[in-house]
Amino acid sequence: MSVAADHPAFLQHHFADPRQQHESAKLGMWLFLVTEILLFGGLFCAYAVYRAWYPEMFYNAHKALDVLMGGINTVVLITSSVTMALAIRSLQRDRRRPAVGLLLATLLLASVFLVIKYFEYSHKIHLGQLPGKYYHFTGVPGTNPHIFFSIYFMMTGLHGLHVLVGMGVIGWVMVRTARGAYSHVYYTPVELAGLYWHLVDMIWIFLFPLLYLIG
Repeated sequence: MSVAADHPAFLQHHFADPRQQHESAKLGMWLFLVTEILLFGGLFCAYAVYRAWYPEMFYNAHKALDVLMGGINTVVLITSSVTMALAIRSLQRDRRRPAVGLLLATLLLASVFLVIKYFEYSHKIHLGQLPGKYYHFTGVPGTNPHIFFSIYFMMTGLHGLHVLVGMGVIGWVMVRTARGAYSHVYYTPVELAGLYWHLVDMIWIFLFPLLYLIG
């Protein structure tokens, strides 16, 4: 057996075999995801503290959010997680063309999410429902309603940034998949992109009820 066969191109020299490389990459990704959870955890703590201090204001302010748009975005993100998982499964079965199509579908769904979020943000900017000193809306009763919208924009804005990063990563693995870089032997980058995308989806599943359905 040749040296090239023993050590395929995708296998880094410091790993003994593809399985060791795959497991190491997944462990590294999980550690990264833990730091992401800690990042959002701080924002969730801030939400809990201010929610306890201003319960009536939070209740009144959440009515300014569009539940229909938030609900559609929830369905869109959950569906995108399904297409991402199916793309990985297709690669595991060496079905490259369906995998590319499913990755493209994931990208399109992510785009739909951002377009809906754009309309939400535009409406709030038009009304003056903005963070901090930029808040000038007068339709929400209660003390310091700008705090709710500060938390809203901070949490959904950070989440939206993660969506953009995820789209970039998914686009990259989609192009490489189309070029034949991945197969049932090696699909680790696609699986790692999937783990990241599932985290983005999971965070939104927590944001939606806390911000849109609080009551």
